[in-house]
Amino acid sequence: MDISILLEYGWVLLLLIVLEGLLAADNALVLAIMVKHLPDEERKKALFYGLAGAFVFRLASLFIISFLVDVWQIQAIGALYLLFIALNHILRKIIFKPKVEKEKKDKKVSGFWGTVLKVELADIAFAVDSILAAVALAMSLPNTTLPSIGGMDGGKFIVVFLGGFIGLIIMRFAANLFVKLLKERPGLEIAAFAIVGWVGVKLAVLTLGHEDVGVISHDFAHSTLWKLIFYSVLIIIGAVGWFTSKDKSGKTEVQH
Repeated sequence: MDISILLEYGWVLLLLIVLEGLLAADNALVLAIMVKHLPDEERKKALFYGLAGAFVFRLASLFIISFLVDVWQIQAIGALYLLFIALNHILRKIIFKPKVEKEKKDKKVSGFWGTVLKVELADIAFAVDSILAAVALAMSLPNTTLPSIGGMDGGKFIVVFLGGFIGLIIMRFAANLFVKLLKERPGLEIAAFAIVGWVGVKLAVLTLGHEDVGVISHDFAHSTLWKLIFYSVLIIIGAVGWFTSKDKSGKTEVQH
């Protein structure tokens, strides 16, 4: 395989690992809140079932999406979904946070199996979010000589699979470190979902440039120029999230 293709695949995989790490930390935080009312032993079981469910749902999502990845209607739905979850999360975090916190306090706690069901439903949502974002990132990578899996080039499939699998490992073993990082730099969580929204824009551009849609040029949607624009904005979002969080932490330290 050409060295430039290897470097491009390596860059996307690294990007996926960072994004998956931040999303996995947010997911782990949600799951921890869901199970915290259970006794210690039941809490461990519920989280174990949750992790097993996450693995199954991510694999299923990846195989299903790999067969549908070139259908422009699926791309359009994926783009809208990623944009929706990004905007919904950011607005809830910034504007509606007090109301959301009050609603959480007012909710009744569930029993063990009710909690497990909630955890599994959350896993399905996390799996779809994660795989859609990963597939959207991988779609503009050059094709390899590896055999296709579903409707996806083998190399792209492997990158998406590795990104998702590493995300699960992070959720299981390194989530606490990422959760701590998110607490110290809360802007990173918003930045992570802003990146998800920007990946949604990328998927929208691919949809509009699809040969059966033709709203924008197919060549532009797969061009080096668009890749440069996409990754430049992506790096800017990450940098803004990092530095604004640092400023916020500094202010907090000064106040204390």
